[in-house]
Order: sequence, then structure tokens, then C-alpha cells
Amino acid sequence: MESNFLTEIFLPISLGIIMLGMGLALTPADFKRVALYPKATAIGILNQLVLLPIVGFLLLLIFPMSTPELAVGIMVLAACPGGPTSNLITHISKGDTALSISLTAISSILVVFTIPLIVNFSLRYFMQQGEYIPLPVFDTMLSVIIITLVPVAIGMIIHAKAPGFAAMMNKPVKIMSGILLIVVILAAVLNDKEILVSSFKQAGPVALALNLTMMLIGFISARMFRIRLAERITISIESGIQNGTLGIAICATLLHNPTMTISPAIYSLIMFMSAGVIIAWMNLGFKHQASHS
Repeated sequence: MESNFLTEIFLPISLGIIMLGMGLALTPADFKRVALYPKATAIGILNQLVLLPIVGFLLLLIFPMSTPELAVGIMVLAACPGGPTSNLITHISKGDTALSISLTAISSILVVFTIPLIVNFSLRYFMQQGEYIPLPVFDTMLSVIIITLVPVAIGMIIHAKAPGFAAMMNKPVKIMSGILLIVVILAAVLNDKEILVSSFKQAGPVALALNLTMMLIGFISARMFRIRLAERITISIESGIQNGTLGIAICATLLHNPTMTISPAIYSLIMFMSAGVIIAWMNLGFKHQASHS
């Protein structure tokens, strides 16, 4: 797949379809629901927008990378919390799906402001002077709005104006989103396949550590505040399952750096494996509870 086709056409369209699918399942009530889950929402947002980039940065200090572009790719990913995938994983894992959707909806708005700050800090810290061009804050915010919030808003409008059509399209769009997500990840990895092995050796351990650490932090922080089990599962998943597609899109379309896309792509592969373990564990746990009740 040509790099220009990937970055300029396929990636934006794919991300738009994925975010449109999320919008088809959203209603204004999902944003208002924060009043019903104030404590759980606050913990989830704090984990996603504050602790996630901090943990990502600390892991990169502990496990320094010889390829700075891969380090920036990890930080870009850490700036992209949530996403439709986390909602699906939460649902299958017997978590609180409504809370998951609310957290994703709120974080999708807030990242418009946090992404430029985190990405520019990462570029300055990890890249040498003259090797990068800082992202213009306003233009970046506008780009993130166009590729994420606009499709979500269109989906919500369709849901409000034609709920029957939205319900009918919900499943096909989700299936298409899943296929596109896999294609985007594979395209990002294969686009720079010459350094794939060395990239995995560098980014793989950090990506796995970030994934597991944030899920653990999510679960423990929710437990500390005595939040019920279903909400703990949700906060754990929302803290540890990131929007890899958005991370890849930012690296490819805004930073124009194919090497940076490898880190969020590797993370996405690892994320699906850990998500499978969570889904199996939680479902076995609920079956065990049901058999003893």
C-alpha cells in the first residue's frame, strides 16, 4: 500500500467510519450520565488524561529507546485514550457499558486540547533539534476535531433523526470498523517492515508495560474508592485500552512520520491479546459466581 494513499485517503476515511460508528450508538444522555457516576467518571478521566501520559513517559525513561521516533509514537498513543474498541471490550467483559460509553465520549472531547500539548512535549524531549516540526496547536486541534468529533456528531445526528436506520446500521458499521482497524494496524506495521523486528524489540516491552500498568492502576484506583465491580472493570479497561487508530492517524497524517506509527500499531496488537485474557477471565469469574449463587 502506497504511503500517500495510506496517510491521505485510507487512514482518515477509516478513522471517520470508526468514529461514525461510535456516534451511531451515542445520545446526549451519554454526556449527561456523568452526574450518575461522578466518582467513577472522575477517576476514569484522571487515569486517561493525566496518569496515562505520565506513566508512558516514566516507562520510556526506564526503558530508553535507541529510535526516538518510536518513543514519540508511544507518547502519541498515550495521548489518545479510549475509543470504540474499549466500549466493546467492556461490554463483553461484563463491565458497565454505559459508563464506558460516557468516558469515551467525554475523553474524545478533552483530547482535542491535550493531544497538541503532549505531542509537542514529546517531540521536544525525544527528538533532536531540527529533526522535527512542532505541531501548530490550533491547526492540530482543528484536525483532531475533523477526524474524530465531526464523524461522531454526524453519527449522533443520524441516531437522533433516524433511530431505526441508526439501529439497523450499527452492527454493519461495527463490523466494518473492526475490519478497518485490523487493516490500519497491519498497514502501519508493514509500511516500515524493514525495521519491524528491531521496532518490536524496543516498543513491544514498553507497550505491554503501559497496557498492563494502566489496567492495574485503573482497577486499583477504582477499588480504593469502593466502586462496584462492574465499574472497576470499566475503569480498568478504559485506562488500559487506547485508541490506537487515532494514534496511528496522528503519526501518519499530522506528524508525517511512518516510523512513529509502528508504536501505536504494536500497542494495538498487544492490546487485543491482553483484552482477550481480560474477557476470558471476567466471563469465567461471572460464570463461577453464577454457579455458586
